[in-house]
Amino acid sequence: MASVAVIGGGPAGLIAAEKLAQAGISVTVYDRKPSLARKFLMAGRGGLNLTHSEDLATFMARYGAAEKKLTAYINAFTPTALREWCEGLGEPVFVGSSGRVFPKSMKASPLLRAWQLRLAKLGVEFRLQRDWRGWNGAGALVFINAEGAEETPTPDATLLALGGASWPRLGSDGSWTKYLTDKNIAISPLRPSNCGFTVQWSDIFRAKYAGQPVKPVALSFNGQRIAGEAMLTNNGIEGGAVYALSSSLREAIAEQGSTQLQIDLKPGLEQAELSNRLTESRRGRSLSNFLRQEASLSPAAIGLLQENQSAKNMAAAELAALIKSFPLTLTGTFDIDRAISSAGGIAWDEVDENLMLKRLTGVFAAGEMLDWEAPTGGYLLQACFSTGVAAAEGISLFLNNK
Repeated sequence: MASVAVIGGGPAGLIAAEKLAQAGISVTVYDRKPSLARKFLMAGRGGLNLTHSEDLATFMARYGAAEKKLTAYINAFTPTALREWCEGLGEPVFVGSSGRVFPKSMKASPLLRAWQLRLAKLGVEFRLQRDWRGWNGAGALVFINAEGAEETPTPDATLLALGGASWPRLGSDGSWTKYLTDKNIAISPLRPSNCGFTVQWSDIFRAKYAGQPVKPVALSFNGQRIAGEAMLTNNGIEGGAVYALSSSLREAIAEQGSTQLQIDLKPGLEQAELSNRLTESRRGRSLSNFLRQEASLSPAAIGLLQENQSAKNMAAAELAALIKSFPLTLTGTFDIDRAISSAGGIAWDEVDENLMLKRLTGVFAAGEMLDWEAPTGGYLLQACFSTGVAAAEGISLFLNNK
């Protein structure tokens, strides 16, 4: 019986293991942690957004520069297929008001338990607390186990599914890059995605508003406008609306050193109506009280406006314009270990259509190790599952042709 080593026990690796085992292939899953799919479980704390229900053309556009590369894989294992797979494990799904798809349990743990049981019944073996260290001189895989001993299996094929570099404490820290660059495999640098950004707040603002949300807001950058909310932090800003723009913001900062995000602090009110409200006499009221009473702004939104020292002397029209388009200078990204996901990874030119590394026969890659990124909303997990399925099909084809 042919054997396959799957390195990485996240969604991409586990779905590949399932498909391979169903094809009658002996599969061993290796993971550096004592338990599987830790990032998957972390995602489940927010309800486990598996995928999205929007039409496939709109869905695919969310992948930006990687859309053309991912289209064939997602067409072969679609959002509908992922929903059916989940329900096949006894976890019914529902579509939320935003179009996002969740298990009805709103948790990852029941799904993972059912999945692990299925894998065990299929004969998949697990080798946990195995830290992958590349290959030895004879071409065998090298793992260091919990006791510090070396293990050197020689499977017929290998799938690398070690994730990106976000949330490294959950297992994927990007350390795999050095083992592939040693093999002359081109890797786009791993960078934070769906991340927050640093802002040079005043000490007064930081002390008063760090940890508070600003909502509702609409954020605009480079022709995109995203409604939602943002969270003010000690050293910057994050949150769902920020994450949706993170790719464009990150690249602008990389090119220019900083960039400016426009924030509409009153998205439900037209600027002309807001200006009319602000023509009311202040009658000795502070700017803070005036904005709270006449514009119904939250304390955090008012605090942002007061970061602009000239706001208190602005006329109604000028102040309304500032509220509708507050310029916030972003100076950098938060560290990758705080990001939801990462960009970068193995360059697409390094893999063939079956996701096998061109320089390493019999070695395949899937999931966040590949050079793509996506916003939150189900797109991240979908691409991990779809590339995992594609890699499994590629491995089966490879083994059949050996």
